[in-house]
Amino acid sequence: MAAPFFSTPFQPYVYQSPEDAIIPFQILGGEAQVVQIMLKPHEKVIAKPGSMCFMSGSIEMEKAYLPENEGGLWQWLFGKTIASIVLCNSGPSDGFVGIAAPSFARILPIDLAMFNGEILCQPDAFLCSVNDVKVVSTVDQRGRYVIAGAEGFLRQKLVGQGLAFILASGSVVQKNLEIGEVLAVDVSCIVAVTSTVDIQIKYNGPARRAVFGGDNAVTALLTGPGIVFIQSLPFNRLSQRIARAVTSPNMRENPKFFIQIAIFFFLAYVVIVSSLILTDI
Repeated sequence: MAAPFFSTPFQPYVYQSPEDAIIPFQILGGEAQVVQIMLKPHEKVIAKPGSMCFMSGSIEMEKAYLPENEGGLWQWLFGKTIASIVLCNSGPSDGFVGIAAPSFARILPIDLAMFNGEILCQPDAFLCSVNDVKVVSTVDQRGRYVIAGAEGFLRQKLVGQGLAFILASGSVVQKNLEIGEVLAVDVSCIVAVTSTVDIQIKYNGPARRAVFGGDNAVTALLTGPGIVFIQSLPFNRLSQRIARAVTSPNMRENPKFFIQIAIFFFLAYVVIVSSLILTDI
């Protein structure tokens, strides 16, 4: 017997853009995707360093720090790159460039003109852009929004009227929130939200659980109107599962693991104290 059909409030993400503003591009692959962008003479693509996969012979690439991309100091403090690569078609005919996702991720095309020129994304979501796109790295100053890790309060805001490509992991769905409609989403599963969505942070359980980590420890309450893009498998969740699978068997096979860790910290303490004493002498 077939399962009963039921409607869902979530829809798969479908790219839409005005016909007169279409930029020719093609997204290739399934899980680790590549976006191929066609460039007319003197057109350029701005992308993350190390994301270029292939390009035609007429494309020139240079690495540059773009002053319009604000928040460079915060990116540097949290170990993020503050430079970008500029791929420009210097030839007389059309060229192309392929930009690849840095991990098992899907590439989402976002036409900022369709979202009132602004969208708020997860950290490191930006992959590349064409035409008028400004990347602003912001830090949320409100204490109730601060959670453990750089991902807790470092955000990327895309501003402009151009075409941007962002990264998401797993399956991606979008939810159109009506006025006053509330949706609870795990913080790490939020790819992007429009500027009209109100975000409130809710801690599930004691605060120490959120500070020291834990699955579904922090939930975001999203209130419409607006659009939210949700990913099913955030990269940090995938990396944590891989790390557990790799380290746990080794710890079981090596009962002296914790003793070795204790000895390491003790020796580090001795070295620090010794250096302080010698400095005073």
